[in-house]
Amino acid sequence: MTITVWCPDLERVRLRVDGTDHEMRPWQRSGWWSAAVDVSHGTDYAFVLGDDETPLPDPRSAWQPRGVHEASRAYDHSLFTWTDAAWTGRELAGAVVYELHIGTFTPGRTFDSAIERLDHLVDLGIDLVEVLPVNSFDGPHGWGYDGVLWGAVHEPYGGPDGFKRFVDACHERGLGVLLDVVYNHLGPSGAYLDRFGPYFAGQNDWGPGLNLDGAGSDDVRRYVLDNAMTWFEHFHVDGLRLDAVHALVDRRALPILEELSAETERMSAALGRPLTLIAESDANDPRTVTSRASHGIGMDAQWSDDLHHALHVRVTGETDGYYADFAAPGALATTLRGAFFHAGTWSSFRDRTHGRPVDTAELPGTAFLAYLQNHDQIGNRATGDRISATISPGLQACAAAIVLLGPYTPMLFMGEEWAASTPWQFFASFPDPELAEAVRTGRRREFGRHGWGESEVPDPMDHATVERSTLDWSQVAEPGHAEMLQTYRSLIALRRRHPELADPSLDGFAVDVADDDSWLVMHRGAMRVRVDFAAETYEVVAG
Repeated sequence: MTITVWCPDLERVRLRVDGTDHEMRPWQRSGWWSAAVDVSHGTDYAFVLGDDETPLPDPRSAWQPRGVHEASRAYDHSLFTWTDAAWTGRELAGAVVYELHIGTFTPGRTFDSAIERLDHLVDLGIDLVEVLPVNSFDGPHGWGYDGVLWGAVHEPYGGPDGFKRFVDACHERGLGVLLDVVYNHLGPSGAYLDRFGPYFAGQNDWGPGLNLDGAGSDDVRRYVLDNAMTWFEHFHVDGLRLDAVHALVDRRALPILEELSAETERMSAALGRPLTLIAESDANDPRTVTSRASHGIGMDAQWSDDLHHALHVRVTGETDGYYADFAAPGALATTLRGAFFHAGTWSSFRDRTHGRPVDTAELPGTAFLAYLQNHDQIGNRATGDRISATISPGLQACAAAIVLLGPYTPMLFMGEEWAASTPWQFFASFPDPELAEAVRTGRRREFGRHGWGESEVPDPMDHATVERSTLDWSQVAEPGHAEMLQTYRSLIALRRRHPELADPSLDGFAVDVADDDSWLVMHRGAMRVRVDFAAETYEVVAG
């Protein structure tokens, strides 16, 4: 077996296999090294770079059974037995998405324990399961956004075989799988890529960013593209959710997102099933979801935080920080009509104009995800409180009706459907005590500047924070929770029963709204969805 690694600036590279070093030789491609060594499935190996005797894991590792600082373990994808040969995929159009985090979806915190709850999603009416990042990060517990080995599945969840079992089980039940991937930064512990080559180019808010357009960036970009294709080909996932693409620094004529779109299209043709790319973007630029043929980037969809913000302000009354602009009269109706509220308009939070209008005659609603809650909008609150802790069940049902019966692709966050009382808080488990303390104090100071008492902010390093954030499935049948679950099931069933309620056309979509925003009416073909926020009886005349 030939092992290869990209180390363009080194004069010596060794492959360490079971404690024995093997000299690697420069390969035919510039900067690549190779060694023909017997490294079969289950064999531990690592790289020793230059004169530094520290063994480092493979940047393209698929298996890290002992964590991100230790040797990689060779993994043969062909040894897993799939049962989803009949699976033909799932389009995003018309789908309902469900976002979940493997480490808190069940008390078991594994792929196998999550499989035990998949029938709940089927009964709810879900089509696509969006899984928060499962790549390897330091420590047993975390959100997954501090990953440093993007191709290795987090071992405490069940490793690569565990994730394959989860995807296989989803497909058996008719559920597609979207995987959250993070290409905009690496985590603070175990990010050794820069020791191999010019992978890094500066820092962003979360950590080192990738060199996507500088010297040596061709192979860095290939690292990203190969990782994405691996999830499609070897793990059978049906789509990727790309974290914070606005943080990618890429000044090339052919942006990596456009390149990724083209490669995904080719992979889709090769596999014979649809593959989806969903971007998280703060740019409010409709070119993100405009096809490459129309000179866009070619993402299939993007999250629309503006829709969340407008809906959140309308049902909670909160107007702090970036919510301030969404307190404007008619903000929710405006955003429902055009997907973006900031569409070349003033943003007080940014102190500048922001965004660009969506051409509703060209782009369908399926190109934008709508949600009342998601992991960020809950977890980045100081105490991780869900919206059900703030508003009445009636108001939550009103908001759910807008999400599920509007023209956009609806997404739910795990437990939302039964108004789970468990919070979803920020947590991590870095073994390095100095890093752990830095994260702990930084988190508290950040929220202290926003008016929260530092003592109110949960300790992200305390295992009790993970426990609090884990769904309590016993609530599903309890009074109050059971009724909310039935409401969500009924709304999704209504969407299925009436094609007008799943119509993604924005060109013919209209919204009537009261002068005081106390009610609104969404026009869905011949049907009308009337939502009363004030819990009073109104006579609504909708044209």
